[in-house]
Amino acid sequence: MMIEYTRHVRRRMKWRKISEADIEAALTCPDRVELTEKLRLNAYKAIKNKLLKVTFFKQDDQLKVVTAVWKGE
Repeated sequence: MMIEYTRHVRRRMKWRKISEADIEAALTCPDRVELTEKLRLNAYKAIKNKLLKVTFFKQDDQLKVVTAVWKGE
């Protein structure tokens, strides 16, 4: 499945030092997934002793990543 990154998440990735590999790990093999109130999904993945939260939604045959954050920062 193809992954599309919004401009917003690209900025967050740069500021928070989150790599595309980190995002892909959270999307392909999440530790936990939750449905949000806006009918998006939050994927959580423990990476390097930190918890990454990636918010995304499915559109046709791709995943659109909206934002990402290290929890606890």
